[in-house]
Amino acid sequence: MVYKFRVILDAEEDIFRDIAIRADDTLEDFHNAIFNSFGFDGMEVASFYTCDDTWNQEDEIPMFDSGDVLGEQKTMSDYLLSNILDNENTKIIYVYDFINMWTFLVELAAVEEIAAGNTYPETIFSHGEMPAEAMEKHFIAYEEEESYNEFEDDLDEDDLDMFEGDDSFEDYGFEENWN
Repeated sequence: MVYKFRVILDAEEDIFRDIAIRADDTLEDFHNAIFNSFGFDGMEVASFYTCDDTWNQEDEIPMFDSGDVLGEQKTMSDYLLSNILDNENTKIIYVYDFINMWTFLVELAAVEEIAAGNTYPETIFSHGEMPAEAMEKHFIAYEEEESYNEFEDDLDEDDLDMFEGDDSFEDYGFEENWN
């Protein structure tokens, strides 16, 4: 089977690629198809994230095992596309380059038979030019979450100056100008 995806850059302009890839290819193969299709060099770290029908991010599927116990965490190469996505679960989020946070909304558009003579993965349609820089992300905390600034009312300036006084480092056995 062949999965046909629409991969949409999270940007103000319409920028997307339609990619056909075999259902038995891995998420790592899909990652390679996406960064090639959008013209990235592939030198940055990326992750897929499972999500619900309204694009709420859930579980991360990273490129590399970054867990506490090596080999315990599954990575992109451990998942076949058909194990993650199907006619019921059609959406996934892809983030490329964690500094710039290029974010893509990926949706399974069709499941078809393999066409004889076609090479997969394949970019079958391209729309829009990539901007020079990723869109700036604005993260908004939920109203019911405690604000990080709520504790500031209880502090005075003395609480914030850990280096006040000439002998502040002497109490710890350090010299202020050690080098």
